[in-house]
Amino acid sequence: MKVAFEIHYLKKRFPLRISRGVRDGQYNLFVSVTDGEHTGWGETSPGASEGAATAEEAQEQLEAFLKKEPNLNSPHDTYDLALKYGLAPCALAALDIALWDLLAKKANMPLYQMLGYSKPTKPTSITLGIMTPEEATERLPLILEQDGIRTLKVKLGNPEGIEADKAMYQSVLEYHKTYPISIRVDANGGWNVKDAKHMMQWLSERNCEYVEQPLKEGKEAYLPELFKNRPLPIFVDESCRFATDIPKWAHAVDGVNMKLMKCGGVTGALRIISTAHAFGLKTMIGCMGETSISIAAGAAVSGALDHIDLDSHLNLNPDPCEGAPLVNEITMPMDVPGHGGKFKA
Repeated sequence: MKVAFEIHYLKKRFPLRISRGVRDGQYNLFVSVTDGEHTGWGETSPGASEGAATAEEAQEQLEAFLKKEPNLNSPHDTYDLALKYGLAPCALAALDIALWDLLAKKANMPLYQMLGYSKPTKPTSITLGIMTPEEATERLPLILEQDGIRTLKVKLGNPEGIEADKAMYQSVLEYHKTYPISIRVDANGGWNVKDAKHMMQWLSERNCEYVEQPLKEGKEAYLPELFKNRPLPIFVDESCRFATDIPKWAHAVDGVNMKLMKCGGVTGALRIISTAHAFGLKTMIGCMGETSISIAAGAAVSGALDHIDLDSHLNLNPDPCEGAPLVNEITMPMDVPGHGGKFKA
């Protein structure tokens, strides 16, 4: 099989601010795997916390791995070899997604069907980054009225403190009076235990459905304290990168959020889903700065999940790819061979 690489710059429609910083664009790595008849596509959205800070670094890691392991086998075998080699999860994700796309194309099946899943029925949430109340008031009409969205994931954990979080959230609640929106919160590890307890109680009284990653990665020892008498369900994201992390925290969370860039692609997501279900946990899928190629791969597994946050391609100006359309608020996999994601003609 032949493996090729492309790097493209992606400009965001709206800059995204979370507790760790602001990003208005980035370079992503795209990987194609060809067997001579079919071509599978994958994507890396790089990040230092995912093992490769740049697209170039991800490509270098992949080239080094492929030089050592030139004969690609099944996605599961390749995934295990890559993890043993030490390949960054975000770099592995591109190769893994491309291999699954190729495999489904060879089978002439949509990837979601080949994996044994139905199409998703849950709406995707649209992310509202950390901002001032004034900025939220300007942004919300574009999301709720222009785009017709009714499910929001609100980023909190403002470095300026929980009063700033409350002020922004109150702006969202103003729209709740007019639009029947569902609201979720992602703190991205921006709270300490005291603030997390206070904010979870405060949010529970203001139409919040659940809180994601309330504590910083590395502070998981405090999760049982936060879990006890919790007023809202707790999902972990950065604290659960692989399926093997789940048993450590299953007793202190309600669910886990997987990201293809964090777990190494579709193979890692399949293992997280199975393990989470075995421990009786809820599941959700999120994304990073990804185009429709990676989002399409995520959509292929989303029929098995409780919550979906596959929206990063909707915040690109423009998305150079296609294959993950928003249909009645649902990021929908396509009925074509493979995951459906591809570059626009």
